Formats: sequence, structure tokens, C-alpha cells
Amino acid sequence: MGKTLAEKILSDRSGADARAGDIVVAEVDAALVQDGTGPLAVEELRRIGMERAAKPERTILFIDHAAPSPRKELSNAHKTLREFAAKTGAILSEVNEGVCHQRMVESYARPGDVIIGADSHTCTSGAVGAFATGMGSTDVALGIASGKTWLKVPETFLIKATGKFQKGVYSKDLILHLIGLIGADGATYKALEFAGDAVEAMSMSERFTLSNMAVEAGAKTGICASDATTRAYLESVGRGSDWKPLEADADAVYERVVEADLSKLEPTVSKPHTVDNTATISEVVGTKVDQVFIGTCTNGRLDDLRVAASILKGKKRASGTRLLVCPASKGVYLDALAEGIIATLVEAGAAVVNPGCGACVGVHAGILGDGEVCLATQNRNFKGRMGNPEGFIYLSSPAIAAASAIEGVIADPRDYL
Repeated sequence: MGKTLAEKILSDRSGADARAGDIVVAEVDAALVQDGTGPLAVEELRRIGMERAAKPERTILFIDHAAPSPRKELSNAHKTLREFAAKTGAILSEVNEGVCHQRMVESYARPGDVIIGADSHTCTSGAVGAFATGMGSTDVALGIASGKTWLKVPETFLIKATGKFQKGVYSKDLILHLIGLIGADGATYKALEFAGDAVEAMSMSERFTLSNMAVEAGAKTGICASDATTRAYLESVGRGSDWKPLEADADAVYERVVEADLSKLEPTVSKPHTVDNTATISEVVGTKVDQVFIGTCTNGRLDDLRVAASILKGKKRASGTRLLVCPASKGVYLDALAEGIIATLVEAGAAVVNPGCGACVGVHAGILGDGEVCLATQNRNFKGRMGNPEGFIYLSSPAIAAASAIEGVIADPRDYL
């Protein structure tokens, strides 16, 4: 009987014949924390006398959620991470380097890795063929100190995507559609394995969006095969030697198969206050928006900014609607500057903030006022997510976001393409 991607990776990294439902102890190939969860991990290691990193060159501490710090308490949290990095030799990703998940795929994640992170969207790295998953701060702390972690091997849902996207439809629309279909807890502790000819044809940027949001269906991880596209991406970021081919066996056994025909999809949004509260664009067109936010680890890559700029070029944001743009990393920011994308966005009326999480987590850089509506390209729209429980958040692709910034209401991007 063949194995899924999750079973293959966990078998290799545990030295066991791992099958769904088994408990394994696996090698940790990379571990991450960020400034919201990292200080707790460091404090726990200090408390138990294990302030060390088994693999310091593969332990990354990210200052991205509140970067730069908006208040002294967070500055002290940053200080804790800087001290741990200095003491242990762990890598520190400083203010302005970018969001942890984007930085991981740019610089650290490799096919076949087991990656743990004290952030739920660690699953983003699954797009390069890694078993990447979020855990609590204490679990990640022990993984950092010991170099190992224990896991139950998850059952896998095969997400089989076929066909081609129509004009104005993107991978963000696909993953929102799938979450609406599966439900916010419909894949709890499952692996989502994205496959099919449509996924094979996707860019890495599109795959990152799929894997990033796997957790919004409750999944433990979201994985894509490592193929020629993966190899080309790793070569483009100077890590071609990290590539290896990895795919599921042809006779792998899946708990469920979910099929999606891309040609039938429409632009899709998530309505407040849950990600699975999805609707097609025709159901929400005309909804007033006070703020549009383009960026984050879900849709803050160069391809995303290109799409937004192509719609906004030569146009202006609507009066009374704020437009915020946050590149996912310094590399994305520099590339967007070089291409003239940032200039196009600024000329359209955007406020561009430095790489990081920005408004997404509601700490600074775009907190909503009471009753305000934001259309965002992020991955969550929970009540209070953007810093105010009296705000309302819709989720969308960068194309919908750009069109909506122009009109001041949720708009159909197909009218601009």
C-alpha cells in the first residue's frame, strides 16, 4: 500500500514505517517562533533550564508581528528574542525582513523537511513539499531545545484540482471556495494534499496561498508535491541544492477526495466573522468598505502586488476608502520597487508600510474603527482580528481588493481585466 506525502515525510524523518494514525518522534529540520509567541517559548526554556537550540542554524526567531514595535511591552518582547539569539546562535530575522512564513519559503524550507512553528500558518512551507505545521509555544520550545518533536501522522484529504482559472479568478478564490466547502473544522488534524493537473500548472506563489490557508479548514498541514516548479523556485532564490523530487505514491490511500474544477470557479470572498462564511462576488458586490488591505503571508508576494498594480494603474482609490499595502518580505518590497509596482500603488493612493504582518494581526498599522469594514487579502476575518471586535473583515484576492479600492465598495475584478 502506497503512502501520502505526509506519510512519506514522517516515515523518513522518524525512521519508522509511518502510517495515518501512528505516533512518531521525528527530527525537526527547522523551527520558528515570532514576536507574539517566541518570548513565551524562550521564557519556558529558561524556566526549565533548557535555554539552548539543538540546531541554531535552523532555528529562526522572527520579529514581524509588531515591527517596528508600537509600545514598550512589545519592545521588551523583541529584546527577549534578541537575547536568546545572541546566547544560542539561533538566527534572528529583524524588523523589516518580513513575515516569518514568506521568509521561511524564501530562505529555509526544503522538500522533505519537518518544520514546526509557533504560528498556525507555518503550514505555508508545505507548498515546497515539507511537512510544516503550527504548534503551541511550549511544544516548539522543546523542539528547538531537543531537535525532535512527536506527532500523530494525520489522515489525508486529497484536493484534486483540474481545469484552468477564468479571468479574474486566482488561487485565493480556490482556497476560499474549498474552505467554504469543507468547513472551518472539516479537516481538523488532517493533511490537505493539493494535487491534480491544475496544481501542477500553478506557480509557487499560487501554491503558497493554498498551503497557507490549509489551517483555516482545521488542517494540520497543507502539502504540494516537489516538482520542476519547486526546483525552479528554489533556484531563483539561490537554493537549488535544497531541491529534491517528492510526490505521493500512485496507490496512496486518502480518507477523502475533494475535487475542484477551476473553470467553474468565480471570484470568491469570505464574509465576517468566519473564513468558511464564503460567497461569490455577485452576492457581495456593492458592500461599502472603509479600508482595503493588500499584503500578508497569504497574498503579499510579488505576483499579488503585480495583479493589484495592473488594476490600479492610472486610477485612484475612492474618496473615503483607505488603501494599505504591505509587502510580505524585504525581497518582495525591493523587487516591487524595481518593477515600478510600488510607485503605481502610491500614485493610486496607497499607503505602503514596511514588510511585516502589519494590520493583519491588529497590533498596529491599520486597526479598524468601530463599525468599519475592511476588505483584506489576509487569511483570517475573526471578530477582533484587526484590532477591534466592532470591525468587520471580508477576505478576498488582491484583484478583488484592488477593484474595491477604486470603487469604495466590494467590486468584481473582471470589470478591470
